[in-house]
Amino acid sequence: MRHDLMDILACPLCKGALSLTVTREEGLEVLEGALQCAACSETYPIAEGIPNLLPPDLRRAMDAAAAAPSGH
Repeated sequence: MRHDLMDILACPLCKGALSLTVTREEGLEVLEGALQCAACSETYPIAEGIPNLLPPDLRRAMDAAAAAPSGH
């Protein structure tokens, strides 16, 4: 994710302003980190340069499904 995306991103839940915490970046790209909403305190992870702005309930459901063993 590029730093200049911060100008257009907003919290998908409450439309509040997001702040960026960077844990790993390469050049102009943020590869790992988080976006935090100042208004509702929700946190959105950034992994492999991609911010996950899904609502928290849907994000948790997708994480649980990915962690579940497949029934093959």
